[in-house]
Amino acid sequence: MNTQSSPVLKNKVAVVTGGGRGIGAAIARRLAQLGAAVVVSGRSLQTLQQTATSIRSTGGIAEPIACDVSQWQSVRSLAEEAKRKFQHVDILVNNAGIGGFASPLHELEVNSWDEILNTNLRGVFYCIKAFAPLLIAAGRGDIVNISSLAGKNALPNGAAYSASKWGLNGLSYSVAEELRKYKIRVSVVCPGSTNTDLSPHEGKDFSRMLQPEDVAECVALIVTQAERAFTSEILLRPTQKP
Repeated sequence: MNTQSSPVLKNKVAVVTGGGRGIGAAIARRLAQLGAAVVVSGRSLQTLQQTATSIRSTGGIAEPIACDVSQWQSVRSLAEEAKRKFQHVDILVNNAGIGGFASPLHELEVNSWDEILNTNLRGVFYCIKAFAPLLIAAGRGDIVNISSLAGKNALPNGAAYSASKWGLNGLSYSVAEELRKYKIRVSVVCPGSTNTDLSPHEGKDFSRMLQPEDVAECVALIVTQAERAFTSEILLRPTQKP
């Protein structure tokens, strides 16, 4: 795909949560390469500014806006600010998430459960609630939810994280049916072992792991497909087990 000569997302506006680093930053950069103006969102304005600077340095358009997706008022403010700056939103990538892989469920602190579920699942609900009306007003659009293969398989010592991703998958499938009549595609990407700092990867070969750019390429595929086509789910694995 020649992104330099064919900015297929020109005049599109994308919002990427968790856009300050890792997978979110890679997605934001890729969408900008494809011509979209990108709102990069997350809790740390400093890391968001770094992502935005990297996008602008190559001629892209990026706007960093701090937001905590676990807080409804914060998400609503994000949507209002995105609309004020760009008048419309065409793509929403729900990538913000936190891990939790250190203990069996019965030893997990209640606050840790709340933090994981509120960010990984409730946060996606908030974002869809805030942004779906903007996509409906635009007459079409894409919502891409970044899940995990932990939403498909058992994850010992990560039950809360796994539950949040199983829930995210079910939410995605259901909302997809609700929004199809508005020409809005809701997709879910489920990566396997990815080389980010979300979780520890002791004993794994980093060179065999997925890289954030691999996940970003899946998002690019989804949002650049012909409007008649709808890739509802991608399961992404390393070619060789790390």
